[in-house]
Amino acid sequence: MTVTKGRRQRHPQAHAEKSERQRYRVKRAIFAVCLVLLAAALAALGTWQVERLAWKRDLIVRVDQRVHAAPVPAPARPDWNKINAADDEYRRVTVSGTLANDKETLVYASTALGPGYWVMTPLTFVDGSSILINRGFVPTDRRDPASRREGEVSGPVEITGLIRMTEPKGSLLQSNGVAADRWYSRDVAAIAEKRGVGAVAPYFIDADAAANPGGLPVGGLTVIDFPNNHLVYAITWYGLAAMVLALLVFILRGENGDRGQPGRSSRSG
Repeated sequence: MTVTKGRRQRHPQAHAEKSERQRYRVKRAIFAVCLVLLAAALAALGTWQVERLAWKRDLIVRVDQRVHAAPVPAPARPDWNKINAADDEYRRVTVSGTLANDKETLVYASTALGPGYWVMTPLTFVDGSSILINRGFVPTDRRDPASRREGEVSGPVEITGLIRMTEPKGSLLQSNGVAADRWYSRDVAAIAEKRGVGAVAPYFIDADAAANPGGLPVGGLTVIDFPNNHLVYAITWYGLAAMVLALLVFILRGENGDRGQPGRSSRSG
């Protein structure tokens, strides 16, 4: 009777320990699954960065080819709806028309020559349509057109430069103050509306470095710089994935060690 009573007393404790071990193993299994999912997500991010690296390298090659190619006629009005950044931005073009100097707009600029403004002037055609031309940079103390009259060219002109895409709403730090005529980005549609320009191309042209009378505005200051850190990012994501997998292996080895020691409770594991 005494032995039977002792066995009956130990059964609840053994059952509790078994339940505790099972709960512990379930938690470890859930944690391991989470680690697998996390490693997969990190690896996917690394793969995405590898794809971005290939895209960025291709973009750099294409833009370099466009910038150094012989100029072609700028897209005419019937082709304006086909213009897009992937196919056309930084394409070297030439265009002829008449500058509407009375409708120029100054857009704040920070350049290698210091702070100042881009001079955005509509180039008009005989059909009444226009393309905004970024004629180049003027320093702050020469923002007044009266201080650079020689550069206010009249009559037909031919301009060579690079196609650029419109920059709507403003810069990263500043929104355009349309009502106050303060501009921080070259928003083609907003500038054209503000200046009463009719049909206008959905792009603008950065004029090249050909000298303007009087030396201002200074063209040819387009910055073509594509940060390419995708390889570093890819290595980082793959490295984090490898660390997570190493932690998973450590956990699985610990689990196997626990199983290989009969009678070892989860508390000692």
